[in-house]
Amino acid sequence: MTSALPPYIGPYIGRFAPSPTGPLHLGSLVAAMASYLDAKVHQGRWLVRIEDLDRDRNVAGVDQHILASLQRCGMQWDGEVTWQTLRTDLYEAALAQLGDAGAVYPCSCSRKEIHDSQLRLGQASSALVYPGTCRNGLAPGKAARAVRLKTPLRTAPSPDRVICFHDRWHGKVCQDLAAEVGDFVIRRADGFWAYQLAVVVDDGAQGVTDIVRGADLLDSTPRQLYLQALLGLPQPRYLHVPVVANADGEKLSKQTGAQAFDNGAPVAQLLESALLPAARFLGLNLQADSVEAFWRAAVPAWERLLAAKDQSSGPRSAT
Repeated sequence: MTSALPPYIGPYIGRFAPSPTGPLHLGSLVAAMASYLDAKVHQGRWLVRIEDLDRDRNVAGVDQHILASLQRCGMQWDGEVTWQTLRTDLYEAALAQLGDAGAVYPCSCSRKEIHDSQLRLGQASSALVYPGTCRNGLAPGKAARAVRLKTPLRTAPSPDRVICFHDRWHGKVCQDLAAEVGDFVIRRADGFWAYQLAVVVDDGAQGVTDIVRGADLLDSTPRQLYLQALLGLPQPRYLHVPVVANADGEKLSKQTGAQAFDNGAPVAQLLESALLPAARFLGLNLQADSVEAFWRAAVPAWERLLAAKDQSSGPRSAT
């Protein structure tokens, strides 16, 4: 069968990167399924990385529960599972590289101080765009809390500020880093590595060529592209699938009370209660009487869906 998807150069490497703060729910299963199917369609490798840097929120044993749930759903990863907490030397090296390039600086600002600065500048918004308070040095008596990455100033030419990329689901996406984000944190005030830095370093180290994840991370992608450019890393292709919402319209997550889809019921029940609903959410209308039959039908259905999506995606903003 001839694929209607664009040709790929080189081997495809995808990944699923859950946080062990709770068992997988339907929303995380949707992201896992999409990334798994995309790797299978392109005859690539599918990696699993446990993003456990936020140690205060990790729940003991959940990482193993996540891995067991993936296997019970018929999703087997390639190679060894990795844990971010075992890779901190890579983040230290990346920070040193950015420091040598003069691209980072210490910041003493709290969220309240950033909000107050926005009010004074008449720029208050829910996004908490950083106004650059510490970019030229800490105020007297202030101690460093976090480390921020310099983004192009608002006075820089527009092409230097605006980062655009092609998302395989949404089409062309653009974001003005200075106006919509500002200088962003790469090491948090609590000492933990920020998601933006860690995910870029990990994807680069693992040779990830394609990132398939939820659309709640769409507006993070320009920051990651910017970091990749500064660190001299290859830029993967991106595909952001819709996120599952609860009855109140909030993204389904552990913070909004999402329930685990895998409570130890027989695998046949997982097919009806989790796999088929997740596929329907992605737009795959499938019928299957076993997990094996589900995946045999889901892979070509995903290819057909993406071929149609490639014809219909248009430009949009990241925010």
